[in-house]
Amino acid sequence: MKHRLIILLTLLSGACQLPPRDQTRAAQNVPETALADPLTVDPNEEYVMVTTLINLPLYVRHDQAAFRRWGQKMGVKTSIVGPSEWDVPAQIETIEQVIASRPAGLLINGTDPGIAQVINKAVDAGIPTVVYDSDIPGSRRHAYLGSDWYMMGFLQGERVAQLTGGKGKVAALGVLGMSNMEAGFRGLRDALKKHPGIQFIGTFEDRANVEQAAKITSDLIAAYPDLAAVCGFTSSTGPGIALAVKESGKVGTIKITTVDCEPEHLDLVRQGVVQFLVGQKRELFTWYGAQILFDMVHRTNTFTRNDARAKVNPLPHSVNTGLVEIDRNNVDLFQNSGVAQ
Repeated sequence: MKHRLIILLTLLSGACQLPPRDQTRAAQNVPETALADPLTVDPNEEYVMVTTLINLPLYVRHDQAAFRRWGQKMGVKTSIVGPSEWDVPAQIETIEQVIASRPAGLLINGTDPGIAQVINKAVDAGIPTVVYDSDIPGSRRHAYLGSDWYMMGFLQGERVAQLTGGKGKVAALGVLGMSNMEAGFRGLRDALKKHPGIQFIGTFEDRANVEQAAKITSDLIAAYPDLAAVCGFTSSTGPGIALAVKESGKVGTIKITTVDCEPEHLDLVRQGVVQFLVGQKRELFTWYGAQILFDMVHRTNTFTRNDARAKVNPLPHSVNTGLVEIDRNNVDLFQNSGVAQ
């Protein structure tokens, strides 16, 4: 009996051990036809970014800089085009012109639901098309990359409740009608609903303009002497709100939360004018947006012999690139570039 037990244990011990990996033999068993040829990149291959506000510092420092770096690394051409103002019809016209030039891929800033039709036109023309920053309902874009704007608003609402002790009147400024900002406004309202002492007085259109944001905030301060907080949803909104609050002499009394973490935003936090920032990782959604366009062009991942004919989209449907929260406790960890170093 003892000998049988020893034999049984020996057999079980051997059965539980995986055989050694023979990587050489495994490689030799891979059919030669399954090995991909080295990737050849045409230096004339062109990827085009189309946006509005093409000279906006936020876009230049982050979106455009990352897009250009990506092109240099991959050895392809990159072009950045679009109107200098927040002009959606001009952006649509620009996209129309780019479609006619047949680029390898299109990276489009999702500015307004009205661009859905021209995005679909690009897709129908067989051009790989990715939307970033704000998704466009009704479009058949191949992929979307951006932040969770609902959470950007929700985080602002939670911080406002903390800063105000859950009491007072609160307003929000941004670009109305954009799907990302509407999601942000909804997140803000949902967070504030948990605090019956807070009265949300509404969302106001500033068209991503500092002067307009300052004027609206001044009007709100005049109309509501007990205004407790104002929340911003564009890169230009926060500085505009701050300007009006400083001019009214109510720094610290009126709390300010806003999006983005550009040098001026960081300085306003250091000065105690702005209390809270929710920043985006903009370099991620433009860099990886360009990369997945490249992957689609070069058929990095395919699922059928002809994905287009099979109506299979080889790209991720959407990518959430995450958020950064900044206040006086960690603002000094961020450099004047607006991104962590």
